[in-house]
Amino acid sequence: MPRKYETMFVIKPDLEQEKTAQLIDKFKGIIEDNNGEILEIDEWGKRRLAYEIEKIKEGYYVVVKFMAESSVAQELDRVFKITDDIMRHIVIRED
Repeated sequence: MPRKYETMFVIKPDLEQEKTAQLIDKFKGIIEDNNGEILEIDEWGKRRLAYEIEKIKEGYYVVVKFMAESSVAQELDRVFKITDDIMRHIVIRED
């Protein structure tokens, strides 16, 4: 049964726009390829981090709301963890 999820991820700010767009498309593809439905993508752009991560003071924030099975959320989490250009991420289920 599909559920509503929201994920936020922070991309390293020094990437080229094209590379950033490719990363966002990669995660959109994971959702859509596994029969998920993207409800909204909100690119916040570069923002200052609350605290430095590996001496980096800002990041490129992206929020994606989607409907999918729990296996899709688990796969997204797995891929976020192994993608070097992702500084932080979180996937939450909305009620």
